[in-house]
Amino acid sequence: MTATGTFGLSSEARNLHWLLSNLVEEVPGLRSVAVVSSDGLLLLSSDPEQNTAATGTTASEGPRGSSADLATIVSGIGSLTIGAARLMDGGGVKQTVVAMAEGCVFIMSISDGSLLGVHAEADCDMSVVAYHMGLFVGRAGHVLTPELRSELRQSLEGAR
Repeated sequence: MTATGTFGLSSEARNLHWLLSNLVEEVPGLRSVAVVSSDGLLLLSSDPEQNTAATGTTASEGPRGSSADLATIVSGIGSLTIGAARLMDGGGVKQTVVAMAEGCVFIMSISDGSLLGVHAEADCDMSVVAYHMGLFVGRAGHVLTPELRSELRQSLEGAR
């Protein structure tokens, strides 16, 4: 569930990997999870192809089977809702939910423009998903510094 192996990463980066793994393992019905930077770059994901080396666990397939695709969707929807909130003088966007016939996408602000995106089964318990996402955001927000975002991005690029 983490961005490649955790060898050589800082304790903060390893902690975020652990938090992501817990989110995926504890919440039934999740297909894919992605943490996206404010500029739309994937920082962490549950993509089995990118992350099996770190924990040996996998998540169900997400959109097109890739957390990179989920990151693109999260970034786009995040930008759209932030723009809408500005136009409506609504303040900061805390959470966005898109309920579809065959699944749900949840997007939650982490910090400094970073976003947590989750693709879940249509029959998931939305309150459980939102609760666990809130826990992740509360625990990850204070450590997701520019330096850590850079480290996470570099670890993903090194895996390719």
